[in-house]
Amino acid sequence: MAALRYRRFLKVCEEWPVDETRRGRDLGAFLRQRVAQAFKEGESTQIQDLEACDQMYESLSRLNSNYYREKYPRLQDTSFTEITVDEYRMVLATDSLKQMDEMKKGMWKRLKDKFNVKSPQDYVKE
Repeated sequence: MAALRYRRFLKVCEEWPVDETRRGRDLGAFLRQRVAQAFKEGESTQIQDLEACDQMYESLSRLNSNYYREKYPRLQDTSFTEITVDEYRMVLATDSLKQMDEMKKGMWKRLKDKFNVKSPQDYVKE
C-alpha cells in the first residue's frame, strides 16, 4: 500500500511546475522536499496515518489540476490594483526581491548615518 501512495505522490511532484524565478521559495520545490522527507525509504516506507496521507494527496491533486480555479472562476485576471499575473510574477521573482532588499539597506544605512546621535559617553570622552 505504501508503494502505491509513494508512486502517486511522485506523479504529483512530476506534474507540479517548478518556478525557477523563486529560488528557495517555490511551492513545487518545497513539495518535492517534503515528499522526499516523508518517504525516506521510498516504496518500503511505513506510513503511520493512512487517512491523513490520502487526504493530503487528494488536496495536492486538486490544487495541481486547478480544480478550485475551474470551480470558482474569476471575473477578471487582475486584482483591485489592476496588476496582471505576469507583473506579479516579475515583482515576486527572487532577483527582484533581492534588488529591493539592497535598496532598502542602502536607504536605511543612509538614514542611520544621517541621524546617528552620539551617546552621552562619547561626549565625555572628548
